[in-house]
Amino acid sequence: MGRIIAVYGAIAGVIVIIGMFISITFVADHGALGMVAGYLSMLAAMIFVFVGVKRYRDVNLGGVIGFGKAFGVGLGIAGVASLFYVLSWEVYMWQTGGTFMAEYMASMVEDMRAAGKPAAEIAKFSAEMNAMAEQYKNPLFRMALTFTEILPVGLLVSLIAAALLRKSSFMPAVQPRG
Repeated sequence: MGRIIAVYGAIAGVIVIIGMFISITFVADHGALGMVAGYLSMLAAMIFVFVGVKRYRDVNLGGVIGFGKAFGVGLGIAGVASLFYVLSWEVYMWQTGGTFMAEYMASMVEDMRAAGKPAAEIAKFSAEMNAMAEQYKNPLFRMALTFTEILPVGLLVSLIAAALLRKSSFMPAVQPRG
């Protein structure tokens, strides 16, 4: 089980890192478009939760797995992928000198101004974001926050994979002809 978790978690982790790199490079938007691109890359990576659980069920357990074991394997794979995501974000923050939060805040304030929000609302938002930016300087806080971005995706995919793959009749293992 550990090998399946490590291998499929690493595959998902590399995919989420590639998705993050593509999003950062080609989607300069820190708003909705950037969020959509980021979560789509997470979802694409988490497909390997499903693949890994199915492989474990079919190869290691002879085609039968319970919900709890399937969910555990899925969470393990999602956890490894999440670790890749968090560590790659920390590398990005280090390489860019930690400018993300300032850029994000400036982008959000500009969006608020463009939408015609009142100055008082923009000032309140700026004050809240400045407090958040102070917390974001703490690597442990930042890593925990980054982890909470991807883990719900992995949790959801793990639940779906476990619910579907607990049924031996769902995508049964292909028996070799011979």
